[in-house]
Amino acid sequence: MSVVKRSNSKFWYIQFQFDGETYIKSSKTTNKKIAERMEIELKSKVHAEKFLGKKERIKFAAAFAMYKQSKKGIASYRNLVAHETVLTRLLPTNKYIDDLNSRDLELFKRDRMAEGAGPEIIKYGFLVIRGTLKHAKKLGFSVCDLDYPQIKMPKSSLRYLNQAEEAQLLVELDPKREGQGLPEFSMRSDELKRAMQDAYDLVVLLLDTGARYSEIANIEWHRINLSDSTINLWRSKVENETTLYMTDRVYSILSRRAKDQSTKHVFNNKTGDSRGYCTQSIRKALKRAGLENCRVHTLRHTLASRLIQNGMSVYEVRDILGHNDIKTTMRYAHLEQKQVTLKAREVINQINQSNIRA
Repeated sequence: MSVVKRSNSKFWYIQFQFDGETYIKSSKTTNKKIAERMEIELKSKVHAEKFLGKKERIKFAAAFAMYKQSKKGIASYRNLVAHETVLTRLLPTNKYIDDLNSRDLELFKRDRMAEGAGPEIIKYGFLVIRGTLKHAKKLGFSVCDLDYPQIKMPKSSLRYLNQAEEAQLLVELDPKREGQGLPEFSMRSDELKRAMQDAYDLVVLLLDTGARYSEIANIEWHRINLSDSTINLWRSKVENETTLYMTDRVYSILSRRAKDQSTKHVFNNKTGDSRGYCTQSIRKALKRAGLENCRVHTLRHTLASRLIQNGMSVYEVRDILGHNDIKTTMRYAHLEQKQVTLKAREVINQINQSNIRA
């Protein structure tokens, strides 16, 4: 490594020779490890400019605007818009993206922590930055390779619904339920009836497919095949496709909804467009049902947990959930291990019984 200290500065300096030229640059950090990562990034950039040809440059603010525009109409768009002010405040968005370095990211992490942001929120910020750079690279702009800071996530038990909790949730989502603030069913507007039915149907589909919310909430009818009871699910987050077979209750719901098919989406908003990210009614139902530590994503965990508890392997469940990386599915591995130990107990009991009879 070629990071050095100078007597007249507290910062580490990057210094190296490449193709007969000498490069010297202050890292503006007292952290040697960060300075060493910056050196790697600078060398990579110099090499690219010398031998791979110089690409067009773009500033982070402009690159983010393009990335945000590419997500318009997708559930994550609203989150990007909400996060824009954070990036503008804490990142040097006037920098060219190939000038971003590890120090910028370390400072972003430090400042977000100082503001009280939790690990998941900070991690999402880095996902946005990574997504912006990936999109810019796809468009042919010059992009640097960054070493992203590690975010220590708090350990928590996996939350999923048991059968009784699911039943209670569906009671609270019943389109014909009576409750405080609800008019009698016969007095309800068509829009209220539609909204309540949509929330119920959507939750059942999420429970039985294990799909991400946006994958089902915004699905189009051309992906539904009632003749062979399949759903051709496009997963925009990981850019892959899965064919899922409908359960009986999913088939029943989609058959009913198909009779009144008037738009290209299975679920619509008030104006007839795709439903988008609208989870308030589901979150309120979870609260009414007394289900603590639950969110919409808990429905996805529920299917995965049930499949493994009933004999499917994590590798099979990975295909159902559409994970690109098996590491993501491994969060359910302890459930698989529990099933293995149960089988082991049965084997040992059978052996012991045989020995007694002998």
